[in-house]
Amino acid sequence: MSQDAFAQDNAAAAANATAPVADSAAAPAAAAPAEKVAAPARMRPTEGIGMPRPGEITLQEQFSPTGRQGRWIHDSLLLPIITVISLFVLGLMLYAMVRFRRAANPVPSKTSHNTVIEIIWTVVPVIILLVIAVPSISLIAEQYKPAPKNALTVKVTGYQWYWGYEYPDQGIPEFVSNMQTPEKALANGEPYLLSPDNRLVLPVGRPVKLIITGADVIHSFAVPSLWVKMDAVPGRLNEKSFTIEKPGVYYGQCSELCGARHGFMPIAIEALPPAQFDQWVRSQGGDPAGKGGAAATAAAAADSAAAPAKI
Repeated sequence: MSQDAFAQDNAAAAANATAPVADSAAAPAAAAPAEKVAAPARMRPTEGIGMPRPGEITLQEQFSPTGRQGRWIHDSLLLPIITVISLFVLGLMLYAMVRFRRAANPVPSKTSHNTVIEIIWTVVPVIILLVIAVPSISLIAEQYKPAPKNALTVKVTGYQWYWGYEYPDQGIPEFVSNMQTPEKALANGEPYLLSPDNRLVLPVGRPVKLIITGADVIHSFAVPSLWVKMDAVPGRLNEKSFTIEKPGVYYGQCSELCGARHGFMPIAIEALPPAQFDQWVRSQGGDPAGKGGAAATAAAAADSAAAPAKI
């Protein structure tokens, strides 16, 4: 089956789904209040930001605190240590091959042990492991830290083969997200196979808590540039919290083999400044204050204003 057919089938599945479909640029459904608010214009992505780059061999540029910490561990800690160890071991092998070859040692050494060398090759690896372990444990703890009270809660459901998003506190019912056809993706300046019709819209600078589950089989919600990856398991609610530091469009995909069209259920997160996010919520018939009331919104806005500017 062709990729176009996959996209068409996904669109048909969305039409038959029981959940309502809400486009970020469309008006809310019948349950919306009489006064309609226009949604912000669909944000165009920036090439190389929130998506893979041609010829890229390292991790994507990160736009969340945990992502920056994870990339630092990878680029500034693991890669140098692995490179030095690999070159050192290669040097020892070459030295042993030349220095202790049969022609240079007609009578082989019968040395059984060397106390100094044994201490060195025990202590040095322990130190290396400690150097790696301390920031790694810190990153793991940060990744699983509970979301604060003012976090925006979104329920994410994986289906065969599309995603569903619901904002329970804001009163926005579930809408589904299917891959766009190549023509629509190119018209919007978006990368095909990574571009869905309806994006997950989130605010910048405010903690986000995703409640992730699966409706049929195991899926995996993954957005590499935000350091987000969590399995969507049927019958189980998994939680993932993070904060987006910069407005933009961040792409991901299902990262758990879930069936024939596993490769055709992309993810796109549209991160908006708080005011524009509130406008989008109203355009969907929701309440930006949510169950937390105006206090949570005010606290989030104050935190965003107090945060240092990101370049």
